[in-house]
Amino acid sequence: MNFRIRESGGGIGQAVDFSLGGGETLHILHPEQIIVYRGPSEGRSDRLMDVKGIYRKKKLIQADMTGPCQFTAALPPGFAIKIVDLHENSDLLYDFRNIFFYSSGIEMHSRILRIKNMLITKDAVKMKFSGTGTIGLLTEGAVYETDLHPTEPLFVDAGSLVAYPENAKLDLTVYGNTLSSQHMNYHWKMTGTGTVLFHAGQKGKRLQQEMEQDGIVKRILREVIPFGGVIIK
Repeated sequence: MNFRIRESGGGIGQAVDFSLGGGETLHILHPEQIIVYRGPSEGRSDRLMDVKGIYRKKKLIQADMTGPCQFTAALPPGFAIKIVDLHENSDLLYDFRNIFFYSSGIEMHSRILRIKNMLITKDAVKMKFSGTGTIGLLTEGAVYETDLHPTEPLFVDAGSLVAYPENAKLDLTVYGNTLSSQHMNYHWKMTGTGTVLFHAGQKGKRLQQEMEQDGIVKRILREVIPFGGVIIK
């Protein structure tokens, strides 16, 4: 099973080339993004997701691609694919909406968040994978990773977090002085061991909008008025 990510000129978007050998299967959760296919017609089999998948992904259909075949999937502008190789005893939890594909031999398991965290993040369930294989994460902007520390907390914007260890300790909070805390999204305060994945797309988009559209007066008011980032759009 081979993957190749192709960059287009001018930052318009990406495409991912897939090459599957005989007997290899890949499950694509966004089949409408497949734009080129080479192989036998029966190499693609679309089916309904199970009820949990429909609810979490807000979609009905997934495509099971079986080799030998090659195909290409297009990504929207500003989005990127992060390919992750899974091994036994992997303990990372993922947001289901970020899953673009996963290989056969992998099973998904639900993990329920605490009620307080559900209410703030509007997210009730994370996904944990077992088995060995490969998954593809679809994110706004590139994905980066950093290590957790057992006692020194790491603060990660709640909207940017992609995956984290199941045994990490998490609390939703803000940090800094009063002005800082009034002008930031909720962050996850995280301690533990293992690796955290996060993406950089949302913040870059907001900064670009501010630089292109906002006048100096609006930017100043947004920064000095309590909760100005929420009130002044």
